[in-house]
Amino acid sequence: QGPVSGVNKEIAVLQCHGDCDPLVPLMFGSLTVEKLKSMINPANVTFRTYSGMMHSSCIEEMMDVKQFIDKHLPPVD
Repeated sequence: QGPVSGVNKEIAVLQCHGDCDPLVPLMFGSLTVEKLKSMINPANVTFRTYSGMMHSSCIEEMMDVKQFIDKHLPPVD
C-alpha cells in the first residue's frame, strides 16, 4: 500500500502469464507489469508469456522460474 523505497526499488520480479488464461486475461497481466515498472526499477522486471497456456503452468514457465531463482537467490547448502 505504501510507497516503494530503498532496497525494495531494486527487487527483481519475474511475472509469468499464459496467453490463453480464461480467468485472468493477459491484458491484466500486462497492466500489472506496467504498474510494477512504474514502482520499481523497470530494468529488474521481467514479464514472460507462454503460448497456449491457460490458468496453469507449463515446463517452459517452470524452467524460467528455476533460472530466476538460481540467478537471484543464494544457494541452499
